[in-house]
Amino acid sequence: APSPACPGLCGGAGVAAGAPPAAAMFADGAGPAADVQSLWRSARSAGCEAKSCQTGNIPTADVAVQCHVSRDASVQTDQSKDDAQDIQQEVQVDYSSLLAFLQRVEDAVIKELNKNWKSRAFDGFEVNWMDQNETVLCLHTLSYPEAQDQKLQVTSISWNATGSVIACSYGRLDGGDWSTEKSYVCTWNLDRRGLNPQRPDLVVDVPSSVMCLAFHPSQPSLIAGGLFSGELVVWDTSRTEDSVMWRTGMTDDTHTDPVYQVNWLPDAKHRSQCRLLSVSTDGKILVWREERDGRLVLAEGFAMVAQQIPRSAQLKKFTWSEAAVGVTSLSFSPFDPRVFIVGVEGGYTLKCSTAAETLALQHTTTSVPLKAPAELIFSPHGGPVYSVSCSPFHRQVPGANLFLSCGTDGQVHLHSMLQTQPLVSLQLSKEYLFCVRWSPVRPLVFAAASGEGNYNNCFWFAGDVHLLDFEKSWQKPAVSIKQSTAGSAVYCLEFNIKQTQLLAAGDAAGTVKVWQLSSDFTEQGPREMNHLEQLASETTD
Repeated sequence: APSPACPGLCGGAGVAAGAPPAAAMFADGAGPAADVQSLWRSARSAGCEAKSCQTGNIPTADVAVQCHVSRDASVQTDQSKDDAQDIQQEVQVDYSSLLAFLQRVEDAVIKELNKNWKSRAFDGFEVNWMDQNETVLCLHTLSYPEAQDQKLQVTSISWNATGSVIACSYGRLDGGDWSTEKSYVCTWNLDRRGLNPQRPDLVVDVPSSVMCLAFHPSQPSLIAGGLFSGELVVWDTSRTEDSVMWRTGMTDDTHTDPVYQVNWLPDAKHRSQCRLLSVSTDGKILVWREERDGRLVLAEGFAMVAQQIPRSAQLKKFTWSEAAVGVTSLSFSPFDPRVFIVGVEGGYTLKCSTAAETLALQHTTTSVPLKAPAELIFSPHGGPVYSVSCSPFHRQVPGANLFLSCGTDGQVHLHSMLQTQPLVSLQLSKEYLFCVRWSPVRPLVFAAASGEGNYNNCFWFAGDVHLLDFEKSWQKPAVSIKQSTAGSAVYCLEFNIKQTQLLAAGDAAGTVKVWQLSSDFTEQGPREMNHLEQLASETTD
């Protein structure tokens, strides 16, 4: 029978006997998670396409429009009456007082104007509207590390005929047994792209110390060198293998002392050819000619003999073999190819001539008789003369060429070839002066190189490049340039006659610095030659 307790819920169905109560029919439980894959999302992703939308190319055109008639127009706000009155009051002038003032000063003003009109103070003055470069810049610092590792010094430098290549020789100018020490000649082309200042374009190994160099005046690849051994060598830098073109070898004609200067001289018989001149402390000045077999043969020569120097100024009473006649430097007059100036170890400078006919009283024999060239001796320095330089500008009177000299006394002497006493004696430094060079473009400018010295038994190094401009000062350099922070002595310097703004200097540290000069040192003033003529006309005899 149906249960009376749940007639509607059980729908009339009875409960089986022994069944559990209703509360036991339901219980909490955890089943496995259901994972339903989305077919819509994967289908949409598979059918996705990348698309872009861009309009077609937009044509453009440049069009300029310019009217043919121009007109200036200005806009100004109306001025108030009060402002106009203030301006009128500010510009009011007392004309009666102004007239009285002008009448009072008229005579004085006219007098001064007339004086200025007649003055010649500004004759030749030209206004230079261009900015002046007042600095001296270091363009290149060149070196050869292998030579520096051997503690070799730059003994000489030379520019080639084009002005683009610089050469330096490595050797020693200090004491020591270094006569057979290996040395070098190095060249750099400053116009070459990718210039490496520590990697020369050419390195020539030389078995003896190279004391001096000189490029050929017209053939850019030829360079001559004088060695410590007394030999002369000419190298052709265009050769890829053996660069030696001519050499003297060791003969009876060869110098017996180191060669301290070489020069190329025009051949009097063959104008297109040059001969080579060498200077040595053995007292000889020798001229060499080239032979086809690669030899340099003695063509003519001169010897500085104390007994044959003009007696009015005899070099004390030195014998021929002593250092008083040892030649250290030479410079030819640019106006007379026969006249040259030499500096000697005894402190003197001498005027000489290649036209000399008197035979020299020498103790050695040579294949060609040597002549005595000395004609005039000049007032001495306080020590050996290391450098002389003839002016390329002045010749007011025949034979009146000017020249500079310097030496271990730290002085620069400016001489006229017509008188024995210097026109100017300038104490430029307490140190040695090793080189002096006249500017190729400025008549009143020259450069000097200072170096090591001995003072109160103290030895020091100090190296400067001094630029002097007599138009600015007769007493001190216009600029003194420190060649290096270490203060190494500067042994040599040369102006570039093709690129006149360049000056090169070599030092004891084995470096060559190329300096760019400012316009102050390269542009000649309008009356500079007149000033040089006035200086040369002053005589002290």
